[in-house]
Amino acid sequence: MAAYKRILLKLSGEALMGDDAYGINRATIVRMVREIQEVTTLGVEVAVVIGGGNIFRGVAGGSVGMDRATADYMGMLATVMNALALADTMRQEGMTARVMSAISIEQVVEPYVRPKALQYLEEGKVVVFAAGTGNPFFTTDTAAALRGAEIGAQVVLKATKVDGVYSADPKKDPNATRYASLSFDEAISKNLQVMDATAFALCRDQKLPIKVFSIFKAGALKRLVLGEDEGTLVHV
Repeated sequence: MAAYKRILLKLSGEALMGDDAYGINRATIVRMVREIQEVTTLGVEVAVVIGGGNIFRGVAGGSVGMDRATADYMGMLATVMNALALADTMRQEGMTARVMSAISIEQVVEPYVRPKALQYLEEGKVVVFAAGTGNPFFTTDTAAALRGAEIGAQVVLKATKVDGVYSADPKKDPNATRYASLSFDEAISKNLQVMDATAFALCRDQKLPIKVFSIFKAGALKRLVLGEDEGTLVHV
């Protein structure tokens, strides 16, 4: 029995690179889609917010000295590319996905309209939110918190390279311990960088829990959705 009915999964663009320097690694995106598919077969409604670092990293050198807003819009367009790749991979795996963009590119993807997104989720489709919040100066973490609150998700699942929040960097400190759960206030007082400050504050204000887990750990997403001890839960 799934512990959640509706989830918001935040994937970084970098997660799609696999071991490549930039871009999308085919085997990696297929594996991620199959992990998401396992969750949808449990009857869980899934929405995804995707970052763009894997593509934007390739042009980041050219953005040095660029106007911040312009660079942010470039990053938003990178997330649209990732969202299209993710949705197409889902299609190939027999799933139905809909990409909704916060910036208008109607020849390519449909615009984000909240009632339509809710309808898709209720129909069992995976909704992939692209282009962040549609505004510069906001990260895709903030987009995840915002969309999670808007669609009434029960939890924001932040997929990272490590399997939770640790007391110290586990790569540098062998004595670092993983927190099973933390309150928002504890995470702030311990200066644990769970999400950027805007996203974190939005989740705290909306009493929307955050679960940090490793997307590279096979089966972690399914175990987490089933309520097993996986990752770190940050809650009110």
